[in-house]
Formats: sequence, C-alpha cells, structure tokens
Amino acid sequence: MNLEEAMKLRHSVRQYENKPLEAEIIAALQSEIAVCNQEGDLHIQLVTNEPKAFDGFMAHYGKFSGVTNYIAMIGKKDGLDEKCGYYGERLVLLAQQLGLNTCWVAMSYSKIKTAFVIDKGEKLCVVIALGYGSTQGIAHKSKPINEVIKTQEPMPEWFKNGVNAALLAPTAMNQQKFLLIRNGSEVLAKAGIGFYTKVDLGIVKYHFEIGAGKENFNWVS
Repeated sequence: MNLEEAMKLRHSVRQYENKPLEAEIIAALQSEIAVCNQEGDLHIQLVTNEPKAFDGFMAHYGKFSGVTNYIAMIGKKDGLDEKCGYYGERLVLLAQQLGLNTCWVAMSYSKIKTAFVIDKGEKLCVVIALGYGSTQGIAHKSKPINEVIKTQEPMPEWFKNGVNAALLAPTAMNQQKFLLIRNGSEVLAKAGIGFYTKVDLGIVKYHFEIGAGKENFNWVS
C-alpha cells in the first residue's frame, strides 16, 4: 500500500497477538529509524521482545495487552516533541505498510531503563507500541474541516487534500487541537493548548505533507 492508503487504514490498536516480528520486518524498521535519526538528529530505538513496559497498572488500565515491541522516541530536549511526532508518524505509517499495527503511548507504560539508551542531554518523549494487532482498530471521529483551517478563498485542491490527510492524524485523546493557516503557497501549522499538542503537531505536519504534496507549498513559522 502507498502512504495515502496507510493513513486511511491505520488506527490505534492496544491489543496484540503473541507473534514475534520477523527478521525482515525488524530490518526494514531499523533501516528507516537510522534515516530518521540522521535527518532529525534523534536517538530513536526499536525495542523487541520486551514485555515489562506494558505489564504495569497503567498499561492494564489503558487496556493494553500483548505489547512486547515498541519504538522509543528519544532525542535532545530542544524541540523534541514536534520532531518525535513527525518522525514517529513516519515510522508508524511504514509499520502499517509492513502489515503491523501501532499505538502512540504517552503515559500508559513503564520506563524499562535496560531496554534503551538515553544519552546526556536527551530524554524519552513517547513510545509507539507495535506488532500484530488482535484487531485493526476503528477510525476516530474528526472535526469539520473549517474548524482547523484559516485560508484565503478559493481553497486550492492541494490544501484541501492536505487538511483531509491531517484530520486522519492520531492526536492525544483525539483532541485535534491544531490550526493550519494558508497564505498563498505558504502554510503555518499551529499547535493548540493541551497535553502533547506539540507531538500532535509533528504528526499532523507529516500527514499534511503527504496529502498536499511537498512540492505545492512551503512551511512557515
């Protein structure tokens, strides 16, 4: 499947089957993680066959089960949240293309210090659970398009496509607290106020790029 199809098919999944990741799947994820780390100056790490992080009270309260694989989104603290959202969602959609299921996880897990490395000046931002889901999840409800945009009329097709892709993006508690502002071919993406909205913004921006086509616009800050 292409990225557009992956965006539409991917939904959050919290229950996973007892099935290990194949070597070729791990290799594909590790290869893309290396690229993301290089591009984003990050320290993302794939953790496999590690059941302790999702075996505590918070994980069970969050209805997680069978999670033994996850991606630890780690990097230097400055600007980390948005970068983790952007590159994390890049990995999420690759996982979907590889036949896996995923779930962004902010608090419902335990930090297992032996599972990954956090260097000086770095921190763990969030993790992404992944594996073979017991279900494929369900689609989240989305806000009307006019609630997340400010744009000149008429609205070009690329912008509309980008916003529709952004509305498919997973956000914390399905808040969708973001705003996309267009001025000609320039787009400003703003995070709202709330938990993990800067992580959400990175996810939203990656989705927008896929839908709109990076050749059609420029991000502004």
